[in-house]
Amino acid sequence: MDETQTPPQTHPTIPSTPSTPTSPTASELTADSPAGSSGPTLFATFRARDAAALIDYLQDVLGFVLTARYDDGERVAHAELRRPDGRGGVMLGDVQEGADWSPEPGGAGLYVVVDEIDTLYERVVAKDAQVITPLADTPYGSREFAVRDPEGNMWSFGTYAGEQVPAARDPE
Repeated sequence: MDETQTPPQTHPTIPSTPSTPTSPTASELTADSPAGSSGPTLFATFRARDAAALIDYLQDVLGFVLTARYDDGERVAHAELRRPDGRGGVMLGDVQEGADWSPEPGGAGLYVVVDEIDTLYERVVAKDAQVITPLADTPYGSREFAVRDPEGNMWSFGTYAGEQVPAARDPE
């Protein structure tokens, strides 16, 4: 690191050592397993032009919980936010021009499974979020809506949790 760069700093109110849960293998994901019954743990990752503002939006409007934030000077180097039910989350940071992995901000599309869809919809409407698809029932049994965040990412929220992973067959 050259003398002009500051080392990444841990956000003062967030633990500096995030836990690393053990993930089951695909053959262990059945309706009987905790991960199989509550859905996958998946972190969508993306970059933002103003990560600090996006973090505020995700917490205030969409109800995410900030679990880690590492700053590098004025820039958010890495942040993790989880759904309140713990079933998924996102990782993000400020865009870094010229970095090996720094996708264009605003190009993500995400689907988030939620149990209390009506309550969340009321929240986003009350916060004047940009609703792009109003709350409605779908032909496949879900109740869903979609919003666009200030960076341009599209977020779809619904009750459809996907199909269960089939139980692994015994080798013959």
